[in-house]
Amino acid sequence: MHPLQTPRQANAPLVREARALPAMGPGPFLAAMQGRPRGFWGRGERWVAWGGALARVDLAADPGRSRFDEVRRQVVELVGGGGRDWAEVDPRRRPRFFGGFSFLDDPGDGAEWEGFPAASFFLPHIVLEGRADGALLVRHRFRDLEVGAGGSVGSLPSLDSLEERLVQAPRGVHTDPMQPGDPVQRADPGDRRRWEDAVRSVLRAVETGKVRKAVLSRILDVRLRSAADPVAGLGLFRRENPRAHVFLLEPRPGRAFMGAAPEILAELRGRRFEATAVAGSVGRGGDGEEDAALARQLLGSAKDRAEHRLTAEEMVEVLAPRLQEMEVEKEPRVLRLARIQHLETVIRGRAPEGEDVLSLVEALHPTPAVCGRPRGGALELIRAFEPFDRGWYAGPVGWVDPAGDGDFVPALRSTVGGGDRWRLFAGAGIVAGSRPDAEWEETDLKFEPALRALGVGGG
Repeated sequence: MHPLQTPRQANAPLVREARALPAMGPGPFLAAMQGRPRGFWGRGERWVAWGGALARVDLAADPGRSRFDEVRRQVVELVGGGGRDWAEVDPRRRPRFFGGFSFLDDPGDGAEWEGFPAASFFLPHIVLEGRADGALLVRHRFRDLEVGAGGSVGSLPSLDSLEERLVQAPRGVHTDPMQPGDPVQRADPGDRRRWEDAVRSVLRAVETGKVRKAVLSRILDVRLRSAADPVAGLGLFRRENPRAHVFLLEPRPGRAFMGAAPEILAELRGRRFEATAVAGSVGRGGDGEEDAALARQLLGSAKDRAEHRLTAEEMVEVLAPRLQEMEVEKEPRVLRLARIQHLETVIRGRAPEGEDVLSLVEALHPTPAVCGRPRGGALELIRAFEPFDRGWYAGPVGWVDPAGDGDFVPALRSTVGGGDRWRLFAGAGIVAGSRPDAEWEETDLKFEPALRALGVGGG
């Protein structure tokens, strides 16, 4: 348990205050939370921005325990689980813990992942929830206990002052600053050669039957001409990727992780479950006609259909014994994002008693979309050919509440860093028929969302 989570805090009743506000964007709220732990989670018009940490769950790597079980236990303990049936509480009134997990049980010791341990979740002090018809400002506190991780409650603005500031903020789509910068990329000229050699090694493993697919990732270290503003970058992520889950986690000032994930790893509301298998890619066209032609090419590609099928089949195999009334789309559809198109299959079902969002995430992660198949062989190749720590890249990020509901996505199209120094991540699934040059170009496309976000933030 985090040092600031005292036994008294864990047993104190949680108090919730809420105020309805006009429709607004998250930018002014997140700006008001600068200097404190803060974050964002959302897709399209439905989103949550948060600031301040009333409580925090941090877990170091420990091969003797399940990170997912331990997060579940501490979440329930912190909000006074002792016999309370959170499933009977209106979901809109339950506290949510925001955070995530590293890709591997051990995130590694790279300096870029300082502040992002094996698992980390925050119970926010203040939340702004965006809806199509307005916004809701919520303050949490433990009764008779006013100290939270990351600073005292007294250091946070009051609801009155925060409401006044938010209501007076400018409205409109471009509330967040948009000042395109000019990033200076640092790349070793040998990167491409090493990458293509690694892809050929994986293809040999595919040919010998060791694996059917392995996902290899690349990094791109970027230095900006000025410090990036994560809130500005978040604004562009949202505008360019309305169909993606956009996330921002800033556990301490100046150290942020953000991205835009195209797929859903696990979404649970009550007993209703949904996930999406996303694999197989092609670029976007210059106009509608070219875009449609590329989508038809993707749907007709034997290589991309086979790669997609590997992901969908394994997810179905994992979920079939865990879900009731499972429905799987018979044919994949095309998911169009700002710079790329993917094949997507939606999986739905009903989770029985005994399953919650964390148990389902633990079973699914890592999917073939971010790792490969079979899992063990793919992980072996990833460790052999990726000369860096993935940290939280491709790990599950999202939120969970004490009833076990929640949303999680793999942390893709992402970047971690602070100030003028950032590291970007992108990966490609290597299967029979993959070409090293084409996979390099695909990862270049996948760097684009984060590169553009940093350009906005580094103006």
